[in-house]
Amino acid sequence: MTPEDLIAHYGLEPIPHEGGLFRQTWAGPGRPDGRPEGTAIVALLTADDFSALHRLPTDEIWHFYLGDPLELLLLAPDGSARTVVLGPGVLRGEHVQFTVPAGTWMGGRVSAGGSWTLFGCTMAPGFTFEGYEHGDAAALTARYPAEADRIAVLSRPVEPPPADR
Repeated sequence: MTPEDLIAHYGLEPIPHEGGLFRQTWAGPGRPDGRPEGTAIVALLTADDFSALHRLPTDEIWHFYLGDPLELLLLAPDGSARTVVLGPGVLRGEHVQFTVPAGTWMGGRVSAGGSWTLFGCTMAPGFTFEGYEHGDAAALTARYPAEADRIAVLSRPVEPPPADR
């Protein structure tokens, strides 16, 4: 199995701003506020890409499925930082499922020496692009100076939307 096989099988497309490839696999019924009750995606990261630092207004559950471990940098609202590894080595401290609390900055990449990771994310209430906040490297480095190197590796500028014609 290769990343190309998975891309074709799932019909994966680029994740805007964040990086990686994904496909939404479920969206629950709409709520009065316009958000779905819940959403689920399947996603793929390769060693030459990453999930840029971002945060969401509700908890997000990450699920490991296949491939190499995924390192997830978490920058908490209280100023603390930690790395969680999603992968098959549960008896070595890796997680097959991990919940990132609402408001936590998160960004991930395939662990060193790995080539790809297939994972999923689930949210309730569901994901909307309006709730996505893209991380700014300078602001995050000022808030979490001990993580400056990892913040730089997991940051990318947001491209402005195309001008109206």
